[in-house]
Amino acid sequence: MRQFVVVGHDAPTTPDFSLDDLAGGAGRLDVLCRCVTSAFFLSHAIRETVRTHLVLGDEYTITFDGTDLRRLNPDERSTAALVRNALEEREEAIGHVPVETSPGVSLTRRGFAGLLEAVAESGTVVQLHGDGDPVVDVPTPTDPVFVLSDHHDFREEEAALLAEYADERVSLGPERLHADHAITVAHNYLDTEGFTTY
Repeated sequence: MRQFVVVGHDAPTTPDFSLDDLAGGAGRLDVLCRCVTSAFFLSHAIRETVRTHLVLGDEYTITFDGTDLRRLNPDERSTAALVRNALEEREEAIGHVPVETSPGVSLTRRGFAGLLEAVAESGTVVQLHGDGDPVVDVPTPTDPVFVLSDHHDFREEEAALLAEYADERVSLGPERLHADHAITVAHNYLDTEGFTTY
């Protein structure tokens, strides 16, 4: 299983946002939606062995699970609609017990710390960061959990948590990439067994 954790610092935590203004009126939810589509979509298929977690305002986590995922389309607006539907069910979420809001989509009342603790039990936590070790110098992780931020850098307390939980801190190249592009490169890195098999 490949997992991606994307921290949305300005992302909405209520469903009161317009699907017509994701970049301006919804806390750059467009960035998070692009991360979801990059995590799952192939040319004519969906990656089934992928799980993507969106941390919204350090209050909720929305998880997309490729095993059961349905109704995901390769556009920001429909992905944002799945996020909004999940937030409409937020009162049904009790603690860390998820509430399924659509096939393959669930919401929990869990912030960044609680999510990191949970994913660390199921895989190798890898922080994607421009100042990390070159990915080609790091052994290909087993069951990787790639952690990245939206259009903001990690906050000081988030960086401290990552230092505690991350097994590796890696860079995907000499240039800083958008979060969704970083996910695509990370997939290619794993698909090619560390850029060695094509």
